[in-house]
Amino acid sequence: MALSLLVLTNFFQPADHALAYADALARALGARLVLLHVRRDSLLDPEHLSGRVDTLNQETINLALASLTQRLAAPATAEMAHGQMAEAVAAALARHQPALVVLGRRDTDNTPEELVSTAALDILRAAPQPMLVVPMGAAPTVPHRLLLALDAEPFSLGPHADLVRHLFSALPAALTVLHVAPDQGSAATGTAAAVEALERTGLALDLSGGLASRTLVHASPAGGILEVAATGEFDAVVLVARPRSFLGALFHRSVTAHVLLHSSLPVLVLPTA
Repeated sequence: MALSLLVLTNFFQPADHALAYADALARALGARLVLLHVRRDSLLDPEHLSGRVDTLNQETINLALASLTQRLAAPATAEMAHGQMAEAVAAALARHQPALVVLGRRDTDNTPEELVSTAALDILRAAPQPMLVVPMGAAPTVPHRLLLALDAEPFSLGPHADLVRHLFSALPAALTVLHVAPDQGSAATGTAAAVEALERTGLALDLSGGLASRTLVHASPAGGILEVAATGEFDAVVLVARPRSFLGALFHRSVTAHVLLHSSLPVLVLPTA
């Protein structure tokens, strides 16, 4: 299966860091990279107020994109789009059918979550797609030890299931299912249900690194995930995000949003069908 990774770039440091990470990942997977630069032309775009929208002219952008692709080890092409980020990414997804969208995450730890506006959150709302969000502190190395956080509910990845299974197999990855329970009484049954839910999807069929499970009793699911992720035992966090996790006014209160905004490890978000 030929894979491609769609990488968002804007010539700022978080995006450059994510591109280096995606390059290492693409080499390991035998995948190609598609770099997408979105010129956010609308003056109504809230990012204009933040100073995080580039004001480069067309010629400079073309030269910069050419320079980026030439420095990459994986085969790469670059393209540019105009307008709002989420709509531009949705159009690129339709054209390229990538396995993943890869983007960087700037430091938002000192900003209240309700005030944070990020491309990852916007894209998940507009075009749910497997997405890898890379924080600045993550080393650009291939992840092999994955922490998969699951609740006790069944899930399906729909049309993304085959691509994700191939991704896990090609890395190759060792998967640890983490179930965060509110109390000791529900911990064991919740973890067993989480592992069963994973096995029903078929995602664990070709894991050469093996499958393990872990249970943590914690008042906050997101806090528990971040606590285990910070132990140094894992290379990346995997979240299964149901539609309620990224739609609606309460998005910033979801586990997905909190882990995305605060994890020191790269976070792979898998939207359910």
